[in-house]
Amino acid sequence: MSEITGQKIPKSTEIRLPFYTDYGHNIKIGERVFINSNVMMVDLGGITIEDDVLIGPGAYLLSVNHGLKPKQRKELELKPVLIKKNVWIGARATICPGVIVGENAVIAAGAVVTKDVPKNTVVAGVPAKIIKK
Repeated sequence: MSEITGQKIPKSTEIRLPFYTDYGHNIKIGERVFINSNVMMVDLGGITIEDDVLIGPGAYLLSVNHGLKPKQRKELELKPVLIKKNVWIGARATICPGVIVGENAVIAAGAVVTKDVPKNTVVAGVPAKIIKK
């Protein structure tokens, strides 16, 4: 993983295989992070995962999008993703480009997160909405 990301991965971090990324060098991972199997990180726009984060199997973290207009579809829109401390991202959840997930938040399994998530909240659904504070 250190070769993929270009940074030293903390010994306290566990990443289950298979793990997928399109680039790798724009991923920053903190201490005591657990990334389950089949996670995909599209990281060209940058992905930062702070300490004590749990990421469930099959989750997607995306920092790249395309323009909505037909003539702009091949242009890349890069927007970093930030996962703050002590976040739990459930299985098969999707974090879209530009999203900040606040400290202690929980993303329910299968949620599609299109907007920032406030700290200390639980979000679920498509698109994700706050279901608990």
